[in-house]
Amino acid sequence: MELGWLLWGTAVLLLLHVLMELSPTVNFALRIGFYCVLCLVASALAAVACLLVNGGRTVKNMRIIKAVVRTFKYFFGLTFEVKGLENFNVEGPAIIVSNHQSVLDMMGLMEVLPDNCVQVGKKELMYMGSVGLITYLGGVIFINRKRTSSAKMVMAEVAKTMVAENVKVWVYPEGTRNCTGDLLPFKKGAFHLAVQAQVPVIPVVYSSFTTFYNPKTKLFTSGKIKVEVLPPIETRGLTSDDVTDLSDRCFSTMRETLFRLSGHPS
Repeated sequence: MELGWLLWGTAVLLLLHVLMELSPTVNFALRIGFYCVLCLVASALAAVACLLVNGGRTVKNMRIIKAVVRTFKYFFGLTFEVKGLENFNVEGPAIIVSNHQSVLDMMGLMEVLPDNCVQVGKKELMYMGSVGLITYLGGVIFINRKRTSSAKMVMAEVAKTMVAENVKVWVYPEGTRNCTGDLLPFKKGAFHLAVQAQVPVIPVVYSSFTTFYNPKTKLFTSGKIKVEVLPPIETRGLTSDDVTDLSDRCFSTMRETLFRLSGHPS
């Protein structure tokens, strides 16, 4: 009986391997499926560790989460080339902004995430099982993107918390995933927050995923991701009248860097 199950298991694995080699769609579906299962299982295990070590919701849990998520890249054959980590070494709080490409961004985030840094995420994350639990325990700040007034109130509270608790806040100013190899126009919430709190903005740029990951063409292979942490942009003395210019400058710098890292002409 055991030999029969072993043979059947081997046959299924061989069939899946052949299908993955022959069909990009099957390969994509299986890899994404495995990624989702890995996220759920790893989140559940990390949540237990966070509760045992730190007792509840705190930014300190991000160290545990970071250690767990940084192992994911080995399952998918991804490598990271990182430059500019020294630019995170600013005194006091800061706003970190980066481009947002896909569900794989979590791996890139945890590859460079500095200590005492929390993320701003959509409220829907809270309802994603163990993933929602671990984001809550890690101190992620949830906003309701469908209610603009609510988001503005949250951002005002974030500014107070950021200064009072001396933490950095990571925001995706595009507001949604964008796997086109370019940037979407930036929403200004992060820049209003930076000016309101009078803290620097630190741009982080990830090279385009399109050479190894593209949901439209069902592409998901191994690949290399270049990451660059750019010098902080000071906001001291700026007012709400300067927010648009600040956002535009950051967008221009990040877009130029994105094209350079991805090897695309600007």
